[in-house]
Amino acid sequence: MNWDTIKGNWKQMAGSVKEQWGKLAEDDMTMIEGRREQLVGQIQERYGIAKDDADAQVKAWEDRHR
Repeated sequence: MNWDTIKGNWKQMAGSVKEQWGKLAEDDMTMIEGRREQLVGQIQERYGIAKDDADAQVKAWEDRHR
């Protein structure tokens, strides 16, 4: 699944994102609006991890939802 599809279906995908990263608040989900870089940034901030680690987590999540 590419990010255009994820962005287009963000309301449906948000549930899966919240399952994976439970520390993300509803406000975060609204701010992200299906944008990959915003998701990576919020994961990095909420979990206190490096950008590369957050990016790797998002990549793994993407791969599971193809």
